Amino acid sequence: MKRYALVLMALMSLLSAGCGVLRSVEPETAPGPAEEAGARHPDGDIESLLAYFENVRSLQAPELAREYHSARELYAASPSEGNRVRYAMLLSIPGAAFSDNARALEALEPLLRNQNAALRHLAFMVHVHIWEQRRGQMLQQKLDQEQRRGQDMQQKLDALKSLEKDLIKRDSGGGNRK
Repeated sequence: MKRYALVLMALMSLLSAGCGVLRSVEPETAPGPAEEAGARHPDGDIESLLAYFENVRSLQAPELAREYHSARELYAASPSEGNRVRYAMLLSIPGAAFSDNARALEALEPLLRNQNAALRHLAFMVHVHIWEQRRGQMLQQKLDQEQRRGQDMQQKLDALKSLEKDLIKRDSGGGNRK
């Protein structure tokens, strides 16, 4: 499970590094009003959303719950691309009281369908992250089931061995009496 998180963080780093390379290739132009305000996209850029994800993953439960309620209200008021991604990121945090992968995937769906969405690639990464988490959870459940099954089989084997020992003792004890 940790391996998937490391892979996801590496992909996020590569993606943000790739965005930096693309920005350095863009011709120098005078910044527009939105760029002067620090945003390349009305909802923020990919790099700021990745930083947001890193930040919320380190929050304690009370702060995380406050952030979730804030993101949920923003998403309900305006389901913009950035609000969708933020909300899905929060819903995908494992172990959080509000964690809900199905709702996270639902929030991302319009971005994944829209080929022209500015945050489509980031939405795809979050989508893959959620599916990998689900896959890891399913594998863990299967492992737990197999371990319980193995323990049950071991108990049955131990019971059979004990029964066999009792039968051998009884047979060898009964033969000496004659």
